[in-house]
Amino acid sequence: MSGDNITPSNSNGPADKSSNGIRAVSASESSGTESSSDAPPRLVTDNFRGLTAENLGKRFDKRPVVRGVSLSIERGEVVGLLGPNGAGKTTCFYMITGLIQPDYGTITMDGQDLTDLPMYRRARLGIGYLPQEASIFRGLTVENNIRAVLEVVEKSRERREAVLEALLAEFSITHLRRTPSLALSGGERRRVEIARALASRPHFVLLDEPLAGIDPIAVSDIR
Repeated sequence: MSGDNITPSNSNGPADKSSNGIRAVSASESSGTESSSDAPPRLVTDNFRGLTAENLGKRFDKRPVVRGVSLSIERGEVVGLLGPNGAGKTTCFYMITGLIQPDYGTITMDGQDLTDLPMYRRARLGIGYLPQEASIFRGLTVENNIRAVLEVVEKSRERREAVLEALLAEFSITHLRRTPSLALSGGERRRVEIARALASRPHFVLLDEPLAGIDPIAVSDIR
């Protein structure tokens, strides 16, 4: 993703914090060898339980699109990465999830260095990601979209079905369970995608423009 440089106003990341645990991070803003990908994450600190990105930077065709971005997220927080279109927010997400490697900077979770780990290892450790583009499995029904993820992370069939029912109810899509994905509206599709992202039980979920293109009523329901 190309665009304006990202230069955080505070190198520590958070720009403001309220009593309800919601923070806004202001932004005016592949993986290693096979042997390194199989190695366990390197412990760099045991003092912080959370997700941290420090001094991330990325260039495309010698053009800097992310420069010196740092953020720190604790479990249970809701954090917003703010910036204009083209500022590099999606590129930051790509680096944190492992979709692309940063040119410099480090990424840690619970004190373990994830910077050189491939994307699938980070997902197993608990980093989830929902892209801004439609990512629904088009050939599956609503319930099978969610079940496809549950079959990977949950061995017990009884437990899988219980979690499936809970997610369908949580996002008010139980009545759509057998509906083909191609027949969903934009708001319905987004609900299914968010439910599916949560099905893997991630510790942290990165939501890239989760409400873009959704009508106000659907936005209120999702929130």
